[in-house]
Amino acid sequence: MSIIFNIQKYSIHDGPGIRSTVFFKGCPLKCKWCHNPESQSFEREIMFYVDRCIGCNYCVNECENGGLYLEDGNIVFDKEKCLGCGKCCEVCPTNAREFIGKHMTTDAVFHEILKDKIFYDESKGGVTFSGGEPLSQGSDLIDIIKKCKERKIHITLDTSGYASEEILKQVCENVDLVLYDLKVIDNEKHKEYIGVDNKIILENLKILVKLNKRVFVRIPLIPGVNTNKKDIEDYIKFLKETGGIEEVDILPYHNISSEKYNRLNKEYELKDVEVPSEKMLDEIKEDFEKNGFKVKIGG
Repeated sequence: MSIIFNIQKYSIHDGPGIRSTVFFKGCPLKCKWCHNPESQSFEREIMFYVDRCIGCNYCVNECENGGLYLEDGNIVFDKEKCLGCGKCCEVCPTNAREFIGKHMTTDAVFHEILKDKIFYDESKGGVTFSGGEPLSQGSDLIDIIKKCKERKIHITLDTSGYASEEILKQVCENVDLVLYDLKVIDNEKHKEYIGVDNKIILENLKILVKLNKRVFVRIPLIPGVNTNKKDIEDYIKFLKETGGIEEVDILPYHNISSEKYNRLNKEYELKDVEVPSEKMLDEIKEDFEKNGFKVKIGG
């Protein structure tokens, strides 16, 4: 049984053609700039849209453990007392409270993918498995991928590479394209901003190249985190030594997802970071191209 937080239809940014992107919920990384904070936890969560709330208090009346209560006329959320039952979402007449995450069997996920096969066939598209981190639900992912391969559906994996070598190889046996997220090369900086050691990530990228997999490396550019001269030199040096990288995609930072953190009652730590300038993006793109890489700005 997988936990999925979205299946996005008619996607055109996560691989070739028209695709369905399956977002697995849960990730072992904790990137401070994460654009999908609802993807981080392996548990179901409640997202609150304050602009939709009409103050009917149905949610407060339904809450059995005091997770929601009134204070000075305002609804207050106590995360420690929330049972995660979702009853407040069920009674909300305006969908101000939304349950994020759905438990689905592999057959159910595959059934959703199969609904749009005609679009995959006509556009040379397929399905993309993303997250969160899809490799964290490796056994279910392997099962779904096998079902897709039997129906000759093109498969793309969007991953951070943070998984065991065994899971990586089993998953990628039937994967046609890997979108590999490479956050930071410097390990100490990686631990500071992503929360984990990056040794597994770097080694797994080398493994994919040795397996002759099609790999597009995706680099999120976060000003003040990984955009200085040394950071770019580190990327180029490592990728040249690794070899076999078909394309480098530069993904410029944006902060349009900061409101999601408010809805989840979480703090967004990089709220003061500015988006990279076009000049910065063009210079970094040129640095990679000078070293023989095919580069694209954006996913």
